[in-house]
Amino acid sequence: MRYPITPVPKPRMTRRDKWAKRPCVLRYRAFKDQVRLRRVELPQPCRVTFWVAMPEGWAEAKKLAHEGLPHQQTPDLDNLVKALGDAVMSEDKRLWNIHAEKRWAREGAIEVEAIE
Repeated sequence: MRYPITPVPKPRMTRRDKWAKRPCVLRYRAFKDQVRLRRVELPQPCRVTFWVAMPEGWAEAKKLAHEGLPHQQTPDLDNLVKALGDAVMSEDKRLWNIHAEKRWAREGAIEVEAIE
């Protein structure tokens, strides 16, 4: 299932983030709200593909060249998986098998497939 949600990594948070309004924490909280609103599920085991949106400033030729290729920049894959797991499950310790990757795309999305 493909969800039109822009992937956001889990930020390193402190106690101060309960009252301070850092932009990265606000983006993360909005991401969690979107995941819950769209009722994303993570069957076990599963394959997750994070489709990371290309920057607006890129030339059309560069966008064509990168579409679908592996994304090898920040955000880190493990932080994307952590954010998704925390948003979907109250106790993400139940996650035991996720095959994850991140790729370039025109628009951000998250694709989840059950593995048989």
